[in-house]
Amino acid sequence: MIRYLRHLKLVVFNFMQQLTILLSFLPLLASCQNTSNTEPKQTNPSFGLFEKAINNDTLNISKDFILGKFDYKVDSSFVKVDSKYATKEIYLNAFVYRAFLKMSEAAKKDSIDLKIISGTRNFYEQKAIWDRKWKTYNELSPLNRAKKILQYSSMPSTSRHHWGTDIDLNSLNNSYFNSGKGLKTYQWLKTYANSFGFYQVYTNKNNGRTGYNEEKWHWSFVPLASKYLEFYNSNIKIEDITEFQGSHLAKDLHIIEDYVNGISKEVKGYKQNTP
Repeated sequence: MIRYLRHLKLVVFNFMQQLTILLSFLPLLASCQNTSNTEPKQTNPSFGLFEKAINNDTLNISKDFILGKFDYKVDSSFVKVDSKYATKEIYLNAFVYRAFLKMSEAAKKDSIDLKIISGTRNFYEQKAIWDRKWKTYNELSPLNRAKKILQYSSMPSTSRHHWGTDIDLNSLNNSYFNSGKGLKTYQWLKTYANSFGFYQVYTNKNNGRTGYNEEKWHWSFVPLASKYLEFYNSNIKIEDITEFQGSHLAKDLHIIEDYVNGISKEVKGYKQNTP
């Protein structure tokens, strides 16, 4: 009986020691849990897969495509955006749309709602915008008329929107992104959009950027757009920019040098994360 009580006492002693050790770890475990809950939720571990897929995919790029002279609605590499993510009928390159869905999902976790208000626009849609504005500013000389339009709109055959890689989000007014919900959205995009492949291409001009004015709403899926821009610079000449009013001014305005390539230094220096 005495031996049994001694054994029981030893078992209880060992149990209490283990319980004490376990309890001592509880604050540390709680701390680790709290830390993980405060870490940014906007991570995209699959982003590298997008880059790999783009690198391994044989992109069928042509001059007509780069110039926007094609019908994206019947192009198999384009998909229609679900209406809950867009304000109208919008199409995007399939790679870009998948990346946007990842980004939108992450944004919702922070109560950020991303709405696409413009996506792919081909040559003919861009021409309609250009011609409308050309008529609006008819009191100006042709050169000043073009410069006025070029503050925020591209000449047909020079827009990144031709490629299905670029999206306009939430509002077309910079002032919207300066306060309230718009500011919160812009701050979120500045912090997290790059991790999903999206970059603001038209930043302010404080660092000497040329071309269009700042557009806080315009975000480009650079892993793919950078390839299209490279093709543009290697294959498109000023003579290819034609078939719309004022097209003859493209050379004097240095459209390719100052506008097509008038993008942020961050985008110009973009390097693929995968070989």
